[in-house]
Parts: sequence; structure tokens; C-alpha cells
Amino acid sequence: MTEEDILSEFRAADALLEGHFMLSSGRHSAHYLQCARVLMSPERAAKLALALVQKMPRELRQQIDMVVSPAMGGLIIGHEVGRALNKDAIFLERPDGIFHLRRGFQIEQGQKILMVEDVVTTGLSSREAIEAVKNAGGDVLAEVALVDRSAGSVDLGVPFYSLLEMNFPSYNDDEIPPELAAVELTKPGSRK
Repeated sequence: MTEEDILSEFRAADALLEGHFMLSSGRHSAHYLQCARVLMSPERAAKLALALVQKMPRELRQQIDMVVSPAMGGLIIGHEVGRALNKDAIFLERPDGIFHLRRGFQIEQGQKILMVEDVVTTGLSSREAIEAVKNAGGDVLAEVALVDRSAGSVDLGVPFYSLLEMNFPSYNDDEIPPELAAVELTKPGSRK
């Protein structure tokens, strides 16, 4: 899939939003990619997951034992990437603000893990999820995401592949431009 094909999928699902958004990273933006909308179609989710898997080097794909994704945003795409790789897909949750494996999920010592996210902006959630997997005994080989909002600047400590690099500006609380501050703030993400 080309970048334009991917953007077309987001547009077709009304998943590219404009307004004033609080991102999960805590930053503000005039644009929000609602991946849950683009992934609500099983056919579209499967197509995007397959395209994401194809972005990874073949040698990497062959090494992966399991797919792990952080809840909430990574659940659907993580499951679909697991399906595309024919590997189990589990997820991490934050019941107390820190990522944990729950629901009887386990990672065996040394198991080769692919981390899957929907959107990466600052990489904070990804780095926290990678650390949780390491603490559980896993070896994170790489991370993939539908969208890299850092435009290629994020460092996760592992190889990182995305379908789409977006460079929509985002702002700290003290940097919000007046025209954005004048728009009502919404927080569409899953983190409190």
C-alpha cells in the first residue's frame, strides 16, 4: 500500500479528525487519527495489518514468537498483525497506570516479541510497554505502528516500522497557539 492508499483508508472511515485534541502523550494537536474507526472494518484492519507486516524485513518476521500490544489502542491492530504472522497476540493493560500482563497472559523467558501500536507520538507509552515485556521475560525485537506522528524522530530503543509518517504539529500546554486554544478541547484517546 502506498501512503496515499493508507490515507484514503483513514479518510474513508472518517478517522482523520480536525479540532483541538489532547493526545495520549499529553500534548495538544489540531489533528487526531482515530485508529479505532479505521480498524472497525475487519477487512480494512486485515489489509492494514498485512501491509504493516510487509514493511518489516523478512528475517525479522521469521524470528517473532508472539505479538504484544498495549491496550486500548493497540488491541485490534495487534490482533490483526498476529493473524497476518500466524502468531499469538496478547495485550498489556494499565489498571494502576503501569503496564501489566493480565487475564492469564504470559511471556516465556527469552520469547521474541513484536510490539504493535496504533499511533506513536512521543514513544512514551511504547517505551513503557517494551519495559513491561522485558520485565516479563520477553525480548522485544521491534515495534510496528500504523502511524508515526513523530515523523521518524522517535527512539524506542528497538527498530521501528510504521505505515504512515505524519508531521502534524503537537504542543505542550505552554506552547498552544492562540487559534488552537480558542477551539474546545476534546480527549478522544483511551488514557485518563
